[in-house]
Amino acid sequence: MAPKGKKIFKIATAFVAVAVLVVAVMIMVRGAGLSPDKDFGAGAYYYADIPDFEKYVGGESNPTSIPYIVYVLLFLAWGALMYALWKWIDRH
Repeated sequence: MAPKGKKIFKIATAFVAVAVLVVAVMIMVRGAGLSPDKDFGAGAYYYADIPDFEKYVGGESNPTSIPYIVYVLLFLAWGALMYALWKWIDRH
């Protein structure tokens, strides 16, 4: 890459990095994405100590016609595919 192209790439990279940081800080300051009627913050949605946790993730709140085992198999297949891709990338 030419020196001018490298400089433009570095400037663009720095601009994107700064923009991402500014947006992240704005989201945190404004509390965007938080549920006002819940007393837990972002990231705490995954913890089992949330009151009535089953109400939010239970089968009745998320009905589906696909058996649970299909989701497990898809998850494992995706993991195997990504591992194979990782090995292929590592060889090349």
